[in-house]
Amino acid sequence: MSTDLYELLGVARDADADTLKKAYRRLARQLHPDVNPDPESQEQFKLVTAAYEVLSDPQKRAAYDRGGDPFSGGFGGGQGAGFSFTDIMDAFFGGQGGGGQGGGRGPRPRVRRGQDALIRIEIELAEAAFGVSRELKVDTAIRCTTCSGAGAAPGTQPVPCETCRGVGEVAHVQRSFLGEIRTLRPCAACRGFGSVIADPCRDCAGDGRIRSRRSLTVKIPAGVDTGTRVQLTEQGEVGPGGGPAGDLYVEIHVAPHATFERNGNDLHCTVSVPMTAAALGTTIALPTLEADLEQDEDSGVETSFDLPIPAGTQSGHQVLLRGRGVPGLRGGRGDLVVSIAVETPGRLDARQEELLRELAAIRGEEQPTGDVRPTHKSMFGRLRDAFTAH
Repeated sequence: MSTDLYELLGVARDADADTLKKAYRRLARQLHPDVNPDPESQEQFKLVTAAYEVLSDPQKRAAYDRGGDPFSGGFGGGQGAGFSFTDIMDAFFGGQGGGGQGGGRGPRPRVRRGQDALIRIEIELAEAAFGVSRELKVDTAIRCTTCSGAGAAPGTQPVPCETCRGVGEVAHVQRSFLGEIRTLRPCAACRGFGSVIADPCRDCAGDGRIRSRRSLTVKIPAGVDTGTRVQLTEQGEVGPGGGPAGDLYVEIHVAPHATFERNGNDLHCTVSVPMTAAALGTTIALPTLEADLEQDEDSGVETSFDLPIPAGTQSGHQVLLRGRGVPGLRGGRGDLVVSIAVETPGRLDARQEELLRELAAIRGEEQPTGDVRPTHKSMFGRLRDAFTAH
């Protein structure tokens, strides 16, 4: 087995720190006792770890390149064979901790980005179709105006932590069969920040932010639907330490409409007409979706139109009106589908009944036999009818 440290890690002699770390992580994942418990793999893991301990430390690496013995006790478990447990964890979880004696992640920042916020609002169908602006009241964290987000009382500032000396971490050394294992843990005295706020701001208690209710305007674009979210950049929660605000998302819920039902960008409605009107034909005034919007008298916006009902229209007949639906978020506009429901009179006076019987006699419908047919045709039946029609 080679005792050349560069060969153990499989790197060139001029390899930089990143190359060394990648090589060590790759080998550690293969040789760690939790993965390969056999004695040979454990011994190889010790050698690889010791090699990385030397080559990741500039002074030890320089001594080794000059031909010196950096371990003073040979490979594996000597007094100089200590290494950071952080490096082993980095090999498995991809952390950014440094190697060697000074390895560590350092103090965590007090200033961090805030969380995103979500509020839900309900709007009318016409507002969703054509867009609207809404004034919102939001209750979120904002930067403390007393300390400007610093967290310390005015005129004071955080001081370095005496326990960790500003590093934010404390080392715990433990001896094992691998040698000395040094684990780094967040400093309990400063919670890993590396500094302590001795005199916190009274308004924010050192957090750098306070809660406040504020007003803002959200512009809802035309064509939104239930579930659509409008993003307001940096209008969410201000981060700890007065950090940048997250985003605010406004989720849309469209209220049911009295006349129209939405399906994508299409609108559907049902128009009921008397039996006589369906038989003779008529015209029905149908409101438009624009009628729900507040319009000036001289705006010229069409609020209704005449829907022609041809003579002999049957119940269930549908009329397709192009371009009278909901505008799309990316342009265009859906259609309006009008279903006709023919109403049969339920109560007749003597004269009405006499006239209907006379009409039935004229049409030969006094004793109709009825046209009985299956409700749903099979695939074979539909194909047969298609060929028969041609």
